Amino acid sequence: MQLIARRVREAGVFSLLVRPDASFEELRKHNPKGIILSGGPSSVHESGSPRCDPRLFEVGCPVLGICYGMQLGAEMLGGAVTPSNHREYGRAHLDGMVASDFFKGVPSHAQVWMSHGDQVTTLGPGFEVLARTPTCPLAAVRHGEKKFYGVQFHPEVTHTPQGAAMLQNFLFEVCHCRGSWSMADYMQTECDRIRERVGNSRVICGLSGGVDSSVVAALLARAIGRQLCCIFVDNGLLRKNERELVERTFREHFDIDLRVVDAASRFLGDLAGIEEPQEKRRRIGHRFIDVFKDEARHVDGEVRFLAQGTLYPDVIESGHGHSGKAANIKLHHNVGGLPEELGFELIEPLRMLFKDEARTLGKVLGLPQEIVWRHPFPGPGLAVRVLGEVTLPKLEVLRECDQILLDEIHSAGLYGSTSQVFAVLTPVKSVGVMGDGRTYDNVVAIRAVTTEDFMTADWARIPYDVLATISNRIINEVRGVNRVVYDISSKPPATIEWE
Repeated sequence: MQLIARRVREAGVFSLLVRPDASFEELRKHNPKGIILSGGPSSVHESGSPRCDPRLFEVGCPVLGICYGMQLGAEMLGGAVTPSNHREYGRAHLDGMVASDFFKGVPSHAQVWMSHGDQVTTLGPGFEVLARTPTCPLAAVRHGEKKFYGVQFHPEVTHTPQGAAMLQNFLFEVCHCRGSWSMADYMQTECDRIRERVGNSRVICGLSGGVDSSVVAALLARAIGRQLCCIFVDNGLLRKNERELVERTFREHFDIDLRVVDAASRFLGDLAGIEEPQEKRRRIGHRFIDVFKDEARHVDGEVRFLAQGTLYPDVIESGHGHSGKAANIKLHHNVGGLPEELGFELIEPLRMLFKDEARTLGKVLGLPQEIVWRHPFPGPGLAVRVLGEVTLPKLEVLRECDQILLDEIHSAGLYGSTSQVFAVLTPVKSVGVMGDGRTYDNVVAIRAVTTEDFMTADWARIPYDVLATISNRIINEVRGVNRVVYDISSKPPATIEWE
């Protein structure tokens, strides 16, 4: 759903996600130029599967159904949906394409991406077939009177090369949208919404120096000025010189009430003897709340709100997707609300954005390039990159390795072409030889990935000579490391982080 909304916004058209069961009155209230019914894992034959208001086609605008959305729309308009003998997943090629506004400028044998178990087998009166594939005779259909278009494939994914053109045809040729919406419009809308909700209250924001929290801080500063108080917690799990960078950036570029809390000893005390990844996350999360809550007591005025830089991938991976059925992969995202004892209402102005959209918003807000294009850094910090128990000596080793890695990636001009780059201190030791002596020291893993949305990722093809330089520098300059390995796992099946 969100990926479809993102593609629409990329075309310069404002899009809004609403629940599948949104009423006719709610839909009419938005005065939409078009409606898209998204795909999903459900079957129209299942009890409790998402259904839309039966008066949907009376709203008065064109409707596009994608995969499940096509099946639902076709069934509502008198067609039949039948379970397939096997799930169709993968590439297919359209055939028998009929000239239409939806396929304007699209090659007649375009490649598309299929992912479905059911498919429409019978059409109701008023339908015409626009395209088929060898295994799907009703791959694209249109109902002229009801202005309904249905496609069994997914035009929003990159595996459908002409998908963007198809969606743009629906937006501009069918719905007659103008394509004039921009991230500046999003910024203004969010600022207005924040001012209306906050009133005269104060808002605190947990500032980490990463892209997400920095964009939120800049957005709130523009919206409510000194009503915002940013709290930066130095948990002792930061990258080298991270604290100094945050203080310098936000004191020089923005007129923000910034509080810095040195809590390293408290976090490291909580982590002593703890090896299990989720328990580390849990303890860090609880301590963060305690530190944050304590510092918030010293903020003048009525503090009612806490702002977070939650992005849509965080929502999905924390089990709070739009359908409420996503798997809980990560525990460090406070998505959907903070623990009740914290006592704040939550503001998440980036909740419906992907990472690249947050960066665009950051540029609109005037954030420095070095902040806008920073790679993501996990909430639990280096604790999830020190495998096993976290100790100060291990953190110092990892910080030095990580700094060398980033220095060389920047020097090679690769920082902008990679999405996330970091070092991992493994719990493995290996035999090595330095000079005339035998060593038995730590193994450090290097991770570099490329991705569009962080929902999936591929390992970055770093040139061998750059990897060699990184390895040589780490082994020669960081005491306690005698071996460097490179992680070439994709997501899925691996995650980007190791813990």
